Amino acid sequence: MAFDFSTPPQRFDTDSQKWQKYADRDILPMWVADMDFVSPPAVLEALHQRVDHGVFGYARPIKSTLDAIVTHHREHYGWDIDPSWIVWLPGMVCGLNLCALTYAAAEENYLTLTPVYPPFLTAGRNFGRRAVRSSWVLSDGQWIIDWDALEAAVTPSTKLFYLCNPHNPIARVWRREELVRLGEFCEKHDLLLISDEIHCDLILDEKIPHVPSATLSPELAARTITLMAPSKTYNIAGLGCTLAIISNEKLRHQFERTSRGLLPEVNNLAYAAGEAAYGRSEKWRQGLLTTLRTNAALIQRVIGGLPGVHLEAPQEATYLSWINVADLNLPDPVAHFEAHGIGLSDGSFFGAPPGHYVRLNFGCPLMTLREGLRRFATGVQAARP
Repeated sequence: MAFDFSTPPQRFDTDSQKWQKYADRDILPMWVADMDFVSPPAVLEALHQRVDHGVFGYARPIKSTLDAIVTHHREHYGWDIDPSWIVWLPGMVCGLNLCALTYAAAEENYLTLTPVYPPFLTAGRNFGRRAVRSSWVLSDGQWIIDWDALEAAVTPSTKLFYLCNPHNPIARVWRREELVRLGEFCEKHDLLLISDEIHCDLILDEKIPHVPSATLSPELAARTITLMAPSKTYNIAGLGCTLAIISNEKLRHQFERTSRGLLPEVNNLAYAAGEAAYGRSEKWRQGLLTTLRTNAALIQRVIGGLPGVHLEAPQEATYLSWINVADLNLPDPVAHFEAHGIGLSDGSFFGAPPGHYVRLNFGCPLMTLREGLRRFATGVQAARP
């Protein structure tokens, strides 16, 4: 079956946060991680069938939903998940916050690497939990971990390590040896590992496998809370279907107790979409990956030919490009590029120095990306003396 990744869907005058942000302004939105592709046909069919059923009571996953998840993770990652390990959540950000609330006390902290997805830095803030940052280091065109700095950042109040793999925004896939070392680091300091692996099905470099942290050893699995979702890969983020996979029964029960009464339950449509995504949309995903690889190559060529901006490392995964614009000396890069017709994410939200980076979402048809890059190039030229 052929899938259409070339026709931009019409999202004007819809409920899209991405497009509403610039309503009535000639600004192409390429900021939030929400793709401009129609979701897989199997997902749309499943949703139509569920709506046609006509009853939308309180929901629980059925066997076929669980089977789709178990099969997907076994076939792609060699990970045998017991369905009893799964705690269902209405969103990834909920999971990040719940982990801080559940496994750290007020005034305790957790450690993470920056730049990073902004909710990593705010998780638990409203409950008195605090993020401690350790910076990625750029070395020979690759982001690496400063293990000495990571060691120095740990205090007696540090209880968790928040991992993003593949990493948003730097698009890096953690290697097995790094994850093994991280597991040893967590064991040494008695830290729980909170592993956000939401982008794991979006690996663009085919030579690099995604390795779920919990598969490395029984010891690491026993201290790991893995957060997964079909939302980013299959463009169903608004349906709210996230999995916390926790093999440690004690940790799982703690997590469930904290979430009880605080969050809405996952709804019927989310379960139906999640099952169809994991169970019947692999050919669509492969078509998506082909499109994203083409888009990433175009960004590499265009950015490589522009003065004052550059890509610092390979695009190993995700559809989010991390662009260094520091040499343009812009006090507000996002406002500058908006003035030239493209809406980007500000790197400072991710913990990067102000004015240094922007993030561009290239999860869109090639014609949309070409226009976005044309506008970006116009902004770059306007910033040059």
